Amino acid sequence: MNQHITPLFGALQTFSQQQPISLHVPGHKNGEVFADKGLEDFAQLLRLDVTELTGLDDLHAPTGVIKQAQDLAANWFGAEETFFLVGGSTAGNLAMMLTAARLGRKVLVQRNCHKSILNGLELSGAEPVFIAPAYDGRVGRYTAPELDTIKQAMDQHPDVGAIVLTYPDYFGTVFDLPSVVEMAHRRNIAVLVDEAHGVHFSLSEKFPASALESGADLVVQSAHKMAPALTMASFLHIKSPVIDREDVAHYLQMLQSSSPSYPLMASLDLARYYLSEIKEKALTSILESVNRLRNALSTVGEWEVLPSQIGLDDPLKITLEVNERWSGIQVAKLFEEEGIYPELSTENQVLFLHGLAPFQEWERLQTAVEKISGRLKFLPNRDTIGRVQIEQQQIHSLEASYQAMNRMRKEFIGWNEAEGRIAAQAVIPYPPGIPLLLKGEKITSVHIKMINYLIKQGINFQNHHIEQGVYCLR
Repeated sequence: MNQHITPLFGALQTFSQQQPISLHVPGHKNGEVFADKGLEDFAQLLRLDVTELTGLDDLHAPTGVIKQAQDLAANWFGAEETFFLVGGSTAGNLAMMLTAARLGRKVLVQRNCHKSILNGLELSGAEPVFIAPAYDGRVGRYTAPELDTIKQAMDQHPDVGAIVLTYPDYFGTVFDLPSVVEMAHRRNIAVLVDEAHGVHFSLSEKFPASALESGADLVVQSAHKMAPALTMASFLHIKSPVIDREDVAHYLQMLQSSSPSYPLMASLDLARYYLSEIKEKALTSILESVNRLRNALSTVGEWEVLPSQIGLDDPLKITLEVNERWSGIQVAKLFEEEGIYPELSTENQVLFLHGLAPFQEWERLQTAVEKISGRLKFLPNRDTIGRVQIEQQQIHSLEASYQAMNRMRKEFIGWNEAEGRIAAQAVIPYPPGIPLLLKGEKITSVHIKMINYLIKQGINFQNHHIEQGVYCLR
């Protein structure tokens, strides 16, 4: 297929150039009706923000330019079919979980998954069996389940219909997905992958293999995370003999807006085009810039830049392991005070994302690194007392089904009384949005110590009143 064209974006351009008269939604009337305060910034985008007019197709029943744009994406990524998502990877993950429930009541789920996977499981009525990730000393984090653990889970639960995996993790680290796929397909288990951070893996063998290339059946990608697309713009890909395309389309119609954003969809068309236009020479320049950025961040002794291994790590993700005297939160705040914003900080790491173009602000970065290094020497050492790791059960189910829990009453319990109770809500540090405590999980003293430790370290939680306690089932 001709990857040099952008059918949806081109159709929007042509429509706008005709200076059409709007007697339809949206209410800004091609930018004619808008607040003066924001018009200058929004004007160009508003001309593309239209609705399902003649010639502009319909996301939920595409036959024209949207279908052409989706077909081009499927061709470039190596899918049988691709759907545009305007509700982020969240919409795609929800649709995946609803589809998974039709494949079998039990679903194997990687424990350190995104909260949208858990929300989808709750909506679907599927019975999750969780597989704990193993600790990877190479990167100092829990990353992915070991193959033996996955095999053991499949042996213990022969009625599983699907397995849900996160690939790569938030920091760009992958695992042996082809072996998991082979193991699963041999047992007629569908492999569903949240590949939110891997939209660019199809570019080159210099990146880890993509989930589609590894044989996954259903894959969700956040185009906006690592490719140049508008926030929320994402893809859902199918490449499977067992996934029913009509099921996926049905759930997406339920979950996505009936008035999808044309700027978001056009940005997906353009993001696919951008990826397809990156040639080997340009990619070499990008990776040279990555190495230079890694070196620039390695010039001080207050942190270590973790090495990146070809085939196992996304080279565009750069992780700082902070000296134990300080926290990743402290270091990230100092970078922000210099106008440099990391993607994520934890109690001991800071994550930077290099884009798909050479970095430019070298002098500003070097000045900031030197300044931050000097400032850290005058900060008090952080209190590391109470730092804990949660040793999770390798294979486990919830204490009650989602359906049963939703019929039960709940009450807010202080942390000093919560041990042994069943959580009625997930406790979620954000970012990365991976629950530390699951809804339906029994609260242990280790959970409580870890949550209190993270609160003291300044980690943000997507829970109201988390300092006081948590909602539990009665």
